Amino acid sequence: MQLSSDADPPRTPGTVRPGGRTARTRAAVRDAVLAGLVDHGYPGLTVEYVAEHSGVHKTTLYRRWGGVEGLVADALDLAGEDTWTPPDTGSLHGDLKALAHEVLDTFGDPSAAAAPAAFIAAAFQSDRAARALRAFYDERFRRCAPLVARAVERGEVPEDTDPGTLARAVSAPLFFRLFITREPLDRAVADQAAALALAAARAGACTALTSEETGPTTEEAEVN
Repeated sequence: MQLSSDADPPRTPGTVRPGGRTARTRAAVRDAVLAGLVDHGYPGLTVEYVAEHSGVHKTTLYRRWGGVEGLVADALDLAGEDTWTPPDTGSLHGDLKALAHEVLDTFGDPSAAAAPAAFIAAAFQSDRAARALRAFYDERFRRCAPLVARAVERGEVPEDTDPGTLARAVSAPLFFRLFITREPLDRAVADQAAALALAAARAGACTALTSEETGPTTEEAEVN
């Protein structure tokens, strides 16, 4: 489930994005935001930097995006318009290993890791960026539904297996090593994460949690 900076036209039926000059402008702004996040981090990213590196006047940037938070959120939204699909290796174990290897390949390459790592760092410093990052991964989890459906048809996991819970089970140990303990990753670690997720799914532990089990969302807690 790569968090890529490459964005193709959206694939969701009924969703229409502007093309032509508007699309080129948005892409140029997105590239400038990514460069700024990589070079300076979220605290150092400015509208002036994006204007200089995108060729879009800062007045336009403020009018359309509102400021740095809006620029980062839209860059994440654009990243989520790619054509990524989950692997289909013929077995759930193979699919989970392929997902784990995607994380390894993305974050094991410093040049490939720079943009997604910068997005994740920005989410810790901006509520709007955090919401955009959650939306990005929510979309990724939805795209994993066919992976789980195939596994259910093959009798590999229970029918109530939740795609998002299973995808999190694969990636969570890897992201913990990457961003918390700063431990190195290799294929053995990735394969172990896939095997643990597979065992959990087979045991019926990868079901969706109810709102009563998870508690209120941050937005709900603020309202109450």
